[in-house]
Amino acid sequence: MDVDDLEAYVDRWSRTHGGYDVRSSRPTMAWLRLAHGLGAPLARRGIPATWVTAAGGVGAVAVGGVAALGGRWALLAAALVVVVAVLDGIDGAVAELTGSSSAWGQVLDQLVDRIGDVAMIAGLWVLGAPGPLCAAAAVLTLLDESIRSSAGAAGMVEIGVVTLPERPARLVVGGLSLAAAGIVPSAAAPIVTVGAALWTVMTLVTTVQLVVNVRRRLRGQPRKVLDADPGD
Repeated sequence: MDVDDLEAYVDRWSRTHGGYDVRSSRPTMAWLRLAHGLGAPLARRGIPATWVTAAGGVGAVAVGGVAALGGRWALLAAALVVVVAVLDGIDGAVAELTGSSSAWGQVLDQLVDRIGDVAMIAGLWVLGAPGPLCAAAAVLTLLDESIRSSAGAAGMVEIGVVTLPERPARLVVGGLSLAAAGIVPSAAAPIVTVGAALWTVMTLVTTVQLVVNVRRRLRGQPRKVLDADPGD
């Protein structure tokens, strides 16, 4: 695959995402153009996609640490959220352009995404959001992603419903909350509390959406057994 061929990259991306007609969505096309434009130079130089993913992981961990410095540092934490989000798109582009997509790469990508989610919530917490509220947001987020993974392992190719807080929505809520806290440090605590509350409500709604939809689609289907535990 010619790494500079945007159309071929878009076609391949569409095939790996269930044949989704990406050209019908301007925002998605804009995102793919950005990911391709930044990923193509790395692909030409043979930079492994996993290196990009790992860089995103480092940035994700840094979000919470930078936010803990307080004051205007929350703006830098918000900027890191943007950087991590962009790297999350670039690593996928590099993997597609070089034909190096792998099961391990997918697992690593998901791991970094969860680290990023928890780091953003930790950033809200250190800036003044109530601990129980942040804990609820974190638990519900991990629960939602666990439901998705379990449904996939059971043979459900697509969830079949667009849930409220997909990862882009969480990035927007977390990033904007951190940015607003950095712009107005004196009001950081109430700002991040609102952000954490919104995150929690969204993930709670998603939990209900996922459980209802997954149960509806998988109910009555035989269990998919990969490596059965004799004691299970």
